[in-house]
Amino acid sequence: MPLPEIGPEQRRARLATRHRLAASHRTDDVGAIVDDLVALHATDPVTVYLSAATRMRTPALAPIETALYEDRTLLRHHAMRRTLWVFGHGNARLAHHGATVDVAAVQLRNLLKQLDAAGVPDPAAWLAQARATVHDLLAAEGPMPARDVGTRLPELAIPVPIGDATVAAHSRVLLIMGFDGQVLRARPTGTWINGQYRWAAANAWLPGGIGAALEKQVAAAGLAAAYLRAFGPASREDLKWWAGWTVATTKRALADVGAVETTAGYVLPDDLAPVPDPGPSVALLPGLDPTTMGWKSRDWYLAPELVPQLFDRNGNGGPSIWADGRIVGGWVQRKDGTIATELLVDAGTEARDAVDEAAHVLEKLLGDVRFTVRYPAPMQARLLA
Repeated sequence: MPLPEIGPEQRRARLATRHRLAASHRTDDVGAIVDDLVALHATDPVTVYLSAATRMRTPALAPIETALYEDRTLLRHHAMRRTLWVFGHGNARLAHHGATVDVAAVQLRNLLKQLDAAGVPDPAAWLAQARATVHDLLAAEGPMPARDVGTRLPELAIPVPIGDATVAAHSRVLLIMGFDGQVLRARPTGTWINGQYRWAAANAWLPGGIGAALEKQVAAAGLAAAYLRAFGPASREDLKWWAGWTVATTKRALADVGAVETTAGYVLPDDLAPVPDPGPSVALLPGLDPTTMGWKSRDWYLAPELVPQLFDRNGNGGPSIWADGRIVGGWVQRKDGTIATELLVDAGTEARDAVDEAAHVLEKLLGDVRFTVRYPAPMQARLLA
């Protein structure tokens, strides 16, 4: 029997609709935006704010700050591919038990080896005591940056080798505790574009912390379902790459959710009906936006010849311009605050006008804030010249 057919136009319609790039599907509900994308990439703190703001009816930064640090409906956590993400609580729990636990096990083994190389007699016992001491400090005194933890607990700040360098052991302890969900990243030490965070005891920052334990297979199935709802159709390789799973885990997760294979990849069994055309859509997405980074195979929304201009050698996508569900160019913030754009394909006059308007909106949103893209697109050099 032939596979159900889903063509590129339908895939782009799904993308513009479900990723809220079309104006008619934007919302000021920050939690809904994050959940609809499963999570936001948070390696670059700017990505979190701009990914959300671009999808809002009334773009603003304050609602994201409120969700992260006041209402705490969103949280930062390392998960798929050892990447830092921002999740809603439900997807954070799925990602933790479906992906982070495996990453944490590797990081734990590495730290124990590093402690042994540093001359610690019993690395496992030392680490267990260090965890308890750090947790007690944060629970008693509230969130604080790693440097303050090291100052308060100098016995934990011993140097350990990391490659050709050394780092203070307490910073690695905090990282391991973060992977395990014992501590969470709280407010940054500077402004919203700063990537250094205070650490908080998880249960003190968020009642219940990362959530109750969940069997890995159940969590993986839940995470696969969330991914397919947002990114389907997607190939097995797309999901494997996005989640950082093995082939076996990926196959099992797809089977557990009853994923249906189509000509374009897998979808959930209730997701075979066509999505209506959402109409014209234009958006300026930041570097590492989850839409840009959602699939390993991108030919249906990005011409292969444009990849060297928009992705670095490690596969990190820079700031991009989207029109009608495909990447058509890139952008950058210049030193004077203006947003410079360049279309790499002919998207039409209406799209060009919409790009100019989106750039003005972004300039107004950022105001006096100046930021540097952590993983810039190669084309940005000529836009900054």
